[in-house]
Amino acid sequence: MARKKYGKKASEKVERAMHEMKRGELRSGRSGRKVKSRKQAIAIGLSEARKAGGKVPPAKRKRTRSK
Repeated sequence: MARKKYGKKASEKVERAMHEMKRGELRSGRSGRKVKSRKQAIAIGLSEARKAGGKVPPAKRKRTRSK
């Protein structure tokens, strides 16, 4: 099975988000709360890379139950 590939822009955005988190400057979406989780910082970096048009695999979709 092939691994998912991430572009250079994606790694730069994630690196910046991690750096901000470590300094306590990274804030999350609408609430504006301080990000403490490493996983959340990575998700924010990848989201920013997607918006900037970087090479990032699509985000996982939540499945909804249908009746």
